[in-house]
Amino acid sequence: MNAGTMACAPSGFGWQTINWVAVRRQVRKLQARIVKATQDGKRGKVKALQWLLTHSFSGKALAVKRVTENDGKKTPGVDRIIWNTSEAKTNAITSLQKRGYPPLPLRRVLIPKKNGKTRPLGIPVMKDRAMQALHLLALEPIAETTADRNSYGFRPGRSTADAGAQCFLCLAKKKSAEWVLEADIAGCFDNISHDWMIANIPTDKTVLQKWLKAGFVYQNELFPTEAGTPQGGIISPVLANMVLDGLEKALAEAFPQALQQRLKMNIVRYADDFIVTGNSKEWLEQEVIPVVVNFLAERGLSLSPEKTRITHITGGFDFLGWNIRKYNGKLLMKPSKASIKAHLEKIREIIKGNRTATQANLIHLLNPVLRGWANYHRHVVSKKTFSWIDAQIWSMLWQWARRRHPNKGAKWVKSKYFKTRGSRRWVFTAKKECQEQKGIWLLFESDTLIRRHIKIKSQANPHDPKWMQYFNARGTKLSS
Repeated sequence: MNAGTMACAPSGFGWQTINWVAVRRQVRKLQARIVKATQDGKRGKVKALQWLLTHSFSGKALAVKRVTENDGKKTPGVDRIIWNTSEAKTNAITSLQKRGYPPLPLRRVLIPKKNGKTRPLGIPVMKDRAMQALHLLALEPIAETTADRNSYGFRPGRSTADAGAQCFLCLAKKKSAEWVLEADIAGCFDNISHDWMIANIPTDKTVLQKWLKAGFVYQNELFPTEAGTPQGGIISPVLANMVLDGLEKALAEAFPQALQQRLKMNIVRYADDFIVTGNSKEWLEQEVIPVVVNFLAERGLSLSPEKTRITHITGGFDFLGWNIRKYNGKLLMKPSKASIKAHLEKIREIIKGNRTATQANLIHLLNPVLRGWANYHRHVVSKKTFSWIDAQIWSMLWQWARRRHPNKGAKWVKSKYFKTRGSRRWVFTAKKECQEQKGIWLLFESDTLIRRHIKIKSQANPHDPKWMQYFNARGTKLSS
């Protein structure tokens, strides 16, 4: 079958026969048209194109593909149904209809947080996930076109590294702002006003209202949802971002002469965590905070008193796992103490929980954790931290090895578990199990190269064709 045939819903189609290249091409074309109509302010055309995308075979197929291939594909909702066969996926495509669509309640589970509290996570059924993924295809191009320039959380092509790079640009110079408002929204996902979302989010109002009012099931009891957007829904991060978009504009309108008055105002936001820089503590406290409070209040939100504070740059502040602080006029971004502590605790739990594991299995468990944490922090001043963590891990592993052989001497233990590799004499290594297999060893975080991250251009839009070449080139640079 050719690409044009499979872009529409042919009779008797099967999951294995879908031409995914044609499907993605058609979705991208419709998304590009939505971006253009949004930029031109043609709301009627935007709505018509959204309807076309959410009723297209390509959109439905891509939505089903997403929810059946992501990390939650084996996690069922309240109906305990998963789509794990080609037949189920094929039937799912044809089932994505607005008429008579009743979303089911979410299955609620509680996820532990670092502070000892829990975070509620809502798990929709597969059909509701697919419907959300479908409507997200039509909503995300608008969200990316209208988003705040310095919003970096849960957006395609953007990351915490971009947010960190923007913080550096705002604070690194000698004449940069010296005061920082660290803001945190209290229970953002749980408290967003449903009325505000229904009135302002440019998506199908009927379907959106059904999702918001679906309720959740916890310990076999049904609870209603009067506010908030469920954490765990595919579309929820974009909804939350769109609720908070406009904060930059609100501050710009409140202080139109900010540049001339040298207020040194900048805002950097990642999801519901954001900072605002300023020239004085009094200005941030007496003028900026009221603007932020009023903006949030319209949306049913408020600042968290325990997490919102104003800090001088020489005292430093934590943001997205980094400590950002000026030392004798020089700005340094380092892994925060809280991030280091959590990282070491995770490693310690893995080692303690695998006292009888083989060296190879323990290395397989630890290496992804070490690599992931080091890659996250490789864009900041972290070389000394990496070396210090390597030393802490060596100590943990030495205790792990000595405990396994209480009657053996230190020299014997060292010979069995720690080998020489290159110029290093204490490399935690597993022997070859067969001739064809290479030996494996534990990674050293200090081997991670420190590289300055290239921040994304603030106006870049992955759904706008004119930015395609930029994103392709950027992807090549970041992966090299």
